[in-house]
Amino acid sequence: MRTEHAAGLALVVALHAAALYGLMKHRLVPLPDKVETLFVNFIQPPEPPKPDLPKPPEPPKPARLDTPRPPEPQRHLVVEAPAAPNDYVMPPPPPRPSEPVIEAPPAPPPKPVGPVTLSGELALACPTRMPPAYPVLSRRLGESGKVVLRVELDTDGRVDSARVSTSSGFKRLDEAALSAVGGWRCNPPLRDGQPVRAVALQSFQFNLE
Repeated sequence: MRTEHAAGLALVVALHAAALYGLMKHRLVPLPDKVETLFVNFIQPPEPPKPDLPKPPEPPKPARLDTPRPPEPQRHLVVEAPAAPNDYVMPPPPPRPSEPVIEAPPAPPPKPVGPVTLSGELALACPTRMPPAYPVLSRRLGESGKVVLRVELDTDGRVDSARVSTSSGFKRLDEAALSAVGGWRCNPPLRDGQPVRAVALQSFQFNLE
């Protein structure tokens, strides 16, 4: 099979050569006057532009930790003087006896200020006093009742001020009581040996017989 194939191929080549020779002989195929060498360069297409890819973020730089330096140990120079063998060392002085602590006396309580309030009625401390006069018109009209006055004495025992604390219900009776107590002379109370102002209540009863 290989021999027959080779023979057939040689026959085909021979026929093509004979046909080409005949054509060239009859000038059917013109021969070129000048043979020029042609150079063929393959032009490569430009590369497509690459897309701009985002740059990867830079890794954070490790923070630099400043390690504090350990404090240098303080050095103390100790100079030891050689003790003389026969030096006399004075003993320390004996401790002083502690002095007794004297406590300050307590401060005296503050003195009260303002007038003294008498516990009883004012008449008990007033040797010079006159009872009030019963108003004539009040007798005719049948007015009666009890009046309570608040009286304040000065340091001389005189009535400094007086006002009605509880009214009798009748103005004439109240005014008669105020007029009577205004002329009283009393003994002022003493505080640390000195006379002081005083306040007391004094009542008057107006009754018709």
